[in-house]
Amino acid sequence: MVLVEGFNKDWNVSWVHAWTVTNGIITQVKEYFNTSVTVTRFGDGGSIASSPGITSQPRASCQSVWQSKVSDNKSVPGLVLAL
Repeated sequence: MVLVEGFNKDWNVSWVHAWTVTNGIITQVKEYFNTSVTVTRFGDGGSIASSPGITSQPRASCQSVWQSKVSDNKSVPGLVLAL
């Protein structure tokens, strides 16, 4: 995945593009305007400890990989993009 962000001061607009690349070819494009984007990676975080007689359950971990930087500290909606 390739992430690109930009800002145009004259139009007061910011954007984030998320491109999915497969074998060197862009296969999917997602575009977000005036939105704060946080990219996270989900993984196996091991198991939750359990009491005797209770089986443990898998626990997923969530690690922030990248976050867009919205210009001028304006308030915008937030979005989480999970990998």
